[in-house]
Amino acid sequence: MRNDIPRREFLKTSAAVAGGMAIGLGGNFVARAADEETIKKTRSYNGDMQYRRLGKTGIWVSSVCMGGHWKRVGEVTKHNIPAVSLPKGADNMAVLRKNRSDVLTRCMEVGINYIDACTEAEISVYGPALKGRRDSMYMGFAMWPNCPRNAKYRTADALLKKLEEGLKRAEVDYVDVWRLVASTPGRHSPGDEEEFIKAFEKAKEQGKARFTGVSSHGRQWLKRLAENYPEHFQVLLFPYTAGTKELPKDSLFDAVRKHDVGTFGIKPFSSNSLFQRAKSAEEKDKLARMTLRHILGNPAITAPIPGLACVEEVDNAAAAVKELALNVSEARELETASKDMWANLSPGYEWLKDWEYV
Repeated sequence: MRNDIPRREFLKTSAAVAGGMAIGLGGNFVARAADEETIKKTRSYNGDMQYRRLGKTGIWVSSVCMGGHWKRVGEVTKHNIPAVSLPKGADNMAVLRKNRSDVLTRCMEVGINYIDACTEAEISVYGPALKGRRDSMYMGFAMWPNCPRNAKYRTADALLKKLEEGLKRAEVDYVDVWRLVASTPGRHSPGDEEEFIKAFEKAKEQGKARFTGVSSHGRQWLKRLAENYPEHFQVLLFPYTAGTKELPKDSLFDAVRKHDVGTFGIKPFSSNSLFQRAKSAEEKDKLARMTLRHILGNPAITAPIPGLACVEEVDNAAAAVKELALNVSEARELETASKDMWANLSPGYEWLKDWEYV
């Protein structure tokens, strides 16, 4: 038995995917009555949470999951904690670790069962925070900044070494979803793709990654991957915001549905640009819930993955899942907020405008 997951479960799941037997195959990402018993066996199941199938991986994840960024934890805790890196000083580090552990605990309590760690710093915090309760949370990770954005990390050997380092940082011997972070603007050569696939195959063969994928800012490149290599790029991460809409033709989601690819929506609040005009915490919470409801209106998005800075934000995200689809008044309110959001993006996030239509 593996220290985190029985090897027979690992192999059984992988074999089912390879044979095309993942539950609900054919683009039906949202749960049906026939899936109920399977869903109840997912990690941290909670009857008040909704679950969606992560494409051909066959695993069921909460319809809102947790992104690894802790951009606002310093603001929430009143400590000097940087947005995407580890803080200096034992006291700040202890505060960060406690905050992240508390948030993960609350996620599990409300049924949120997937954490995505994007950076080496995040891996080193979330892995230990899950120690002793790894079977309660699915985990995906990437190794930014030492990732394919740097040409040094575009060979299978280099990527596999970074995966091994990531597993050690997380103090685990496997990751549920090993994903790469693509170059900006998010496309790679066919030679790069071959190296990525070679690394994916080896990692799965060694039992170090159950499933594989990539995050990217390049819609057309992601569409190419979904169409040509869905058995390797099983999970895709890309921006999906309060103002994002599906293209009526030539959409990325055409390929996602056809090839049964799992998807996570990153930057749902456009790096908090959505909240610049909010006059109160209540207004901000409402905007966050409406955004999550808007995103979940597209069944081909498995889950948005907002960064959750405190347990209250976890509860707010879970509440969004239980609310109905946006009514006409709410849709208009969110559209107005989205226009302000697009107009007030920080210079470093102007590129998000490329993801108004997907």
